[in-house]
Amino acid sequence: MITTAFVLGAGLGTRLRPLTDQRPKPLVPIFDKPLITFAFDHLMASGVRRFVVNTHHCAEAYADLLGMKNQEAIYRGCPIQFSHEPVLLETGGGIKKAASLLGEEPFVVYNGDVLADFSLDSLFQAHEGSGNLATLALRSVGTERRIQWDPQSGLITDMRGLIGGRSEPACLFSGISIISPAVLDHIPDGAVVSIIPILVELLRSGARIGGVVIDGGDWFDIGNVNSYMEVHSIIASRQHAISYLPKTWPVSIQNGASIDPTAEILGSTVVGQGASVGGRARLENVIVWPGENVDAGCQLKNAVISNGNVTQSSCSNGGEPA
Repeated sequence: MITTAFVLGAGLGTRLRPLTDQRPKPLVPIFDKPLITFAFDHLMASGVRRFVVNTHHCAEAYADLLGMKNQEAIYRGCPIQFSHEPVLLETGGGIKKAASLLGEEPFVVYNGDVLADFSLDSLFQAHEGSGNLATLALRSVGTERRIQWDPQSGLITDMRGLIGGRSEPACLFSGISIISPAVLDHIPDGAVVSIIPILVELLRSGARIGGVVIDGGDWFDIGNVNSYMEVHSIIASRQHAISYLPKTWPVSIQNGASIDPTAEILGSTVVGQGASVGGRARLENVIVWPGENVDAGCQLKNAVISNGNVTQSSCSNGGEPA
């Protein structure tokens, strides 16, 4: 059983600015819950019991929101160790730097800016006993289908067209994979490099890089403000949103929020813990981050209030692009 995961937490989140100006992208709240904790919960539902997280941009925010102390934290009884990168090393370089924390067994790599809700069992099964150096969880739909995969062998034949000459079905990489420690031998110490070119070179050398298509359940890439709004709208429309979370989740108005009785709260609006909404304010499809204040009489629609600022979304109807 695979019990360790490397969760990518160091990204700059440039497409999600200004929401990420003062915190890493994996810590932006979804219904007041830090995004990276969805990865933790998803992995724990599949038996993972230990996490390694790399940090770079606003690393101190991990201490504030996850209780990091001396580069360690505990989440629901599971230890988290942090690997800080003063220079951002990208996916491959980040994994290499954290090698001493990851151990000598295969581990899951999980993008910290992904919110997924599908069974990981088939990914684990596809890797175990396969001889694969890596196995990627794929989706057969999506706009970024850049992984060529052979259904007969279960092997990946090309990535991003870097090898070429392949005609197998194109799939989207979900951002979730299993990596064997032998892959780390092919990543130079201190290299600033994505894992993709490392895997491509292994493919060229004849190594087994596998894939498994998992189309059930949900997969959200929180790439920009519009997609951030959209995921709130989709979740708000459901009676129970995420299979591995309690049925009481989500809660739109968090404990400790203060809302004047004359204020209107409409659509998929979320008011975070310790936030306040003044009298005669009208909020429709607005995400109010914890501790933020909405002035009396404020009229907002399709927006995020964070870090004392209002970020307008180009979305209508609670998240669908206008």
